[in-house]
Amino acid sequence: MPQNPHPLPAARALSRRSLFRATAATAVTAAALGAGAAFAGTASAADPEGIPVSPYFDITKPSSDLFRSKMLHESHHVMQGFAFDNVNRRLFIVQAQNGTSGDDLCINQVSFSGELLGSMHVAHAGHGVSIGVEPVGTASYIWMECDADGTTTDARGTALARFKFVDGGTPSVKKFLTGSKTITCATDPVYQRIAVRRSEGGQMWYSVYPLASAAAGDFTKPLVHFPQPALSTTSVVFQGYTILGSSLYTLDGSGHADAADIDSCVTRIDMNTGTVQDRDITRAGSTLVYREPEGMAVYRTADGETRLFLGFGSRSSLDNINRYANIFYKNVLVG
Repeated sequence: MPQNPHPLPAARALSRRSLFRATAATAVTAAALGAGAAFAGTASAADPEGIPVSPYFDITKPSSDLFRSKMLHESHHVMQGFAFDNVNRRLFIVQAQNGTSGDDLCINQVSFSGELLGSMHVAHAGHGVSIGVEPVGTASYIWMECDADGTTTDARGTALARFKFVDGGTPSVKKFLTGSKTITCATDPVYQRIAVRRSEGGQMWYSVYPLASAAAGDFTKPLVHFPQPALSTTSVVFQGYTILGSSLYTLDGSGHADAADIDSCVTRIDMNTGTVQDRDITRAGSTLVYREPEGMAVYRTADGETRLFLGFGSRSSLDNINRYANIFYKNVLVG
């Protein structure tokens, strides 16, 4: 298969510093924010230094199964974003709750074979496109959107929440970057960073911070800050993202009744230049019924293998109300 099945317009490469300077006058970046603090206006952060160049995944390689066709706590809703606790070896998947208007979410803890181990409900949170996890000792702290801007499936978060996962518990939430628009996050468990994606001036932007700084409420010094580049020459349905080192990975595509109709794509972006480096159709789970891409994450196994994970929702049949979770991974690193 060709490496770039969807040709992209040529993107002008910018240095790490020139990229930020060219946009600093109008970009909305974070001021130092604690729990519940108000979102500040124009950028005042120091010029980002960038991220050291790191190995990256070869997204053209085939994918392997982690698990297929597993039902989560909320049987009637598809999986959304997911993330790993790389220290305590845990996997968390978010989805909408059954019987609600659409903005109430459920965090599932599942085994690496896809069996449900626990769950936690988060009211009025958003959509759950992407989440992060921060290990703190033996505890797992979830990072995700909160304070949704509506009460339907179209609602999106306006702040980031950080809370300890407690099976069956009520989250004790600490909020950051309040007053944002369409905000989500993803964590890098290998390099201990967090990426924040949100709308700034009508365009989606990414900022990356040391995870420890973010947990302390310090969002003043992004390592990188760049607008989301065009992912295709045509419109795409954005379905998730994650980061590893100096690369950001996105997943896009839509669900189809015909398994042969595959449009799901993985894209790799150099975060120091904000430019697309690779884009490729993924055929992971191509035989699933009503296969729909949902979420991405990175994990490093106990044996030291680093993996890029892709999530897909599915059904047992087109007329069945139940939804199932499926997760696949790529494990070929370059560099």
